[in-house]
Amino acid sequence: MAAGTPTLENHPLGQLEERVERAVALVARLRQEKEAALAEAAAAKAELEGAEKMNAALGQDAETLRAELEALRTERTQVRARLEKLIGHIDQLGTA
Repeated sequence: MAAGTPTLENHPLGQLEERVERAVALVARLRQEKEAALAEAAAAKAELEGAEKMNAALGQDAETLRAELEALRTERTQVRARLEKLIGHIDQLGTA
């Protein structure tokens, strides 16, 4: 090359080409990052929906257990009253 002849890197067209290549690489990387972020967001959304369904099911289970507990307490009170009544009858038989 003769002195004063611009090299490809120093040539305005070469600089433009280099900038375009960097821009294309940047756009490609950003698209990949966008796709990864969208996939991650979809996975997080699915996980959240699963957790919400589980929470709803647990809430229903808790309500069922509360109702069963209340029924058992009521039954216990009734059994206690019946036993006290029977013991009272037995005591009356023993004193008669």
